[in-house]
Amino acid sequence: MSLDAVRAVADAVLYEGYLLYPYRASSAKNRSRWQFGVLGPPRAAAGAFGEAPDMAMQCLLAPEGRAGSVTVRLRFLHLQAREVQRRRPDGSHVPVDALTVAGAAVLSWDEAVEHEITWASLPLRGAAEFPVEVPGAEDVEPLQTAGRIVRRRWALTARLRTRVEQDDGFLRLTVAVANDHPAEVAERDDAVRRSLIGAHLVVEAHDAAFVSLLEPPPAAAAAAGRCRQHRCWPVLAGPPGSSNVVLGAPIILYDHPRVAEQSPGALFDSTEIDEILTLRVMTMTDAEKAEARATDPRARAIVDRCDAMSAADLQRLHGGRSDAGPAGSLTAELPWWDPAADAEVDPDTDAVVIAGVRVAKGSLVRVHPTRRADAQDLFFAGQTARVTAVVGDVDGEVHVAVVLVDDPAADLHDWYGRYFYFAPDELEPLPAAARPVHREENRS
Repeated sequence: MSLDAVRAVADAVLYEGYLLYPYRASSAKNRSRWQFGVLGPPRAAAGAFGEAPDMAMQCLLAPEGRAGSVTVRLRFLHLQAREVQRRRPDGSHVPVDALTVAGAAVLSWDEAVEHEITWASLPLRGAAEFPVEVPGAEDVEPLQTAGRIVRRRWALTARLRTRVEQDDGFLRLTVAVANDHPAEVAERDDAVRRSLIGAHLVVEAHDAAFVSLLEPPPAAAAAAGRCRQHRCWPVLAGPPGSSNVVLGAPIILYDHPRVAEQSPGALFDSTEIDEILTLRVMTMTDAEKAEARATDPRARAIVDRCDAMSAADLQRLHGGRSDAGPAGSLTAELPWWDPAADAEVDPDTDAVVIAGVRVAKGSLVRVHPTRRADAQDLFFAGQTARVTAVVGDVDGEVHVAVVLVDDPAADLHDWYGRYFYFAPDELEPLPAAARPVHREENRS
């Protein structure tokens, strides 16, 4: 199986938070980056705000009769400081924040270099460990006669460990990664330079199959429950139905994650909504776009792509949906969440019995919040409410939608369907003739 589809998802994890809208170096949130999967130096001082140095995941495999093996890929970003230097008349260079070269700005900025380190065909037995050594380097790029760009990377030292154990007929594979930088680190910038950023694992099985830890088969449920994760969560990757690749990510995903086919390219902005972010890029001024383009080649690509999008391209980002049934298969029938899919369900007429009283649309109830689903529930205690619907969810739970009688905007909320939802045991039925008690507010 090609790993291209898996790498597409892994790249979204790798570059998540690499650069956030509005994609400009001057934006405060882009001065503090690298949100997920950072393995920091173990001897970082408290003032360096270094991340924890390690991560580990455990997953289950079912052998297929032969001596199986796995290929482990460790992927991460390595910080690269891009320093712009202006050339002096005497030929020496001095660092500056920016230079203008051929009418375009060039900024000093922290970039990243992508690494993928592979250990092929590791046998599914015993324990092993492998050193990870990434040398530091310095590259120089001339900028005509104006100056130069100096790119620096600092050496990284880490270690990958694997262990395979028998568990109830399955094999439990542990893959752990730890930053082994030996020296003390006192400053935050130094801690980031010595970190593995966006670290994650792609593990491919040979002559064995991974077991879903999210939905394990009954025979594997107990063993799956004994798997432990530390800052890295494994899910089945690749097309649905496949079981030979696991993605261990620093964020929690579902099995067989994929990038939406409508997405024209990465935007790096957490749980991104392509249409909204694209439209926001389009609203940037020419000066803001110029600064974003100068920040980073990936920022330039985002701005250029958004500027080049046609009305048809934007339309593809708007309102697209896949109707998936409970098993995840596409269907031409009504989706499960459409009320018309079940003719026996009608929130306007459905009812629930509370304390022997039938409660339906139009009933009056007194609210006694106990589940604290929302902090504002505390302010609703003792309030009288009018039931607008009785609904059920896909788990079979019943919820009662209400508007507060004393709320001056109750009719407005009812008009556009903005309701508060409570469980039946949080409501006290009131007689039809009951009226809310008027409370005089203290306006002093």
